[in-house]
Amino acid sequence: MHDGSGRIAVQDLTKDFGPVRAVQNLSFTVEPGSVTGFLGPNGAGKTTTLRMLLGLVTPTSGSATINGRPHDQLVHPARVVGSVLENEGFHPKRTARNHLLVYAAAIGMPDQRADEVLGLVGLSTAADRKAGGFSLGMRQRLALATALLGNPQVLVLDEPANGLDPEGILWLRNFLRSYAREGRTVLVSSHLLNEVEQTIDNVVIISQGVTRYYGSLEQLRKSQRSRVLVQPADAPALVKALQEGGLTELAPNPDGRVAVSGATVQQIGDLAAKAGVAIYGMQEDHADLEKLFFQLTQPQFAAAPPGYPQQGPPQGPPPGGFPPPPQYQQQYQQQQTPPPGFQQQGPHQGWGGQG
Repeated sequence: MHDGSGRIAVQDLTKDFGPVRAVQNLSFTVEPGSVTGFLGPNGAGKTTTLRMLLGLVTPTSGSATINGRPHDQLVHPARVVGSVLENEGFHPKRTARNHLLVYAAAIGMPDQRADEVLGLVGLSTAADRKAGGFSLGMRQRLALATALLGNPQVLVLDEPANGLDPEGILWLRNFLRSYAREGRTVLVSSHLLNEVEQTIDNVVIISQGVTRYYGSLEQLRKSQRSRVLVQPADAPALVKALQEGGLTELAPNPDGRVAVSGATVQQIGDLAAKAGVAIYGMQEDHADLEKLFFQLTQPQFAAAPPGYPQQGPPQGPPPGGFPPPPQYQQQYQQQQTPPPGFQQQGPHQGWGGQG
């Protein structure tokens, strides 16, 4: 019998397709009461992992469990976990209600549940329309309604916002948050980083089949220092003043501003004022999920251990950047992380992200 916890646990999960290793020693947990984002580039192994979790693909090694059991050992699995991996499993001439009635009968749910879930996903007025005439967004809603038929404790959704309009995306965000607040578990895979950032509490990021990070989104943000983008009247004069004041983590931004890491707006303003350099504007630039995602999934970070976004120290002054004065050379070379926004693609790239 399953333990009823609602916890998803992936432990040392590996899957080989012939000579190709799609997933390699993947480990993470998803706790109830939260929405967890499952992110990674195309080909990272996300869909394969979800299929192993749902019993559709057999792992080469390791385990993926829900409530402490593999999917094929769950009692009444449709009442434990609801899933959407694709939205094409509809008979085009069957109405939305009839589609749901078939599935409700298969899992032992009463007919009235079909109308209940149609209301939950906003399809009540389309209940008697044939699924073949549905838009992509309506098919997404119908697929979600199918997943909800068993009133499951766990939801596993692959790209659930695909095809939804802005109103539908907002509805989905609020629905998933509300569902999780009831003590249920929600795991969502998505490519819409800006949207998923507004929905999730925790995040699992994988690349090349390996876990790069899993934990709270807030903790991931805190692992990266913010920077300040400064628009000075005289950039060289500001750089000199900041370097003499002990601030050496400086980089030119493509828009002409100076990016300063490891300093506050007040520190920068005081040093600029002391040097008589006019400042036309300063903006604190915090690392968002998109920047963090690319930092963690770039090839040069492939050796990052699970749970920590490892970044190697920069070697020497950044191309096109501001070399530190001699008295700060040693401090510069001891830096442990590049400034947020630094995405090294090769020797021809400079420092500083987009403004």
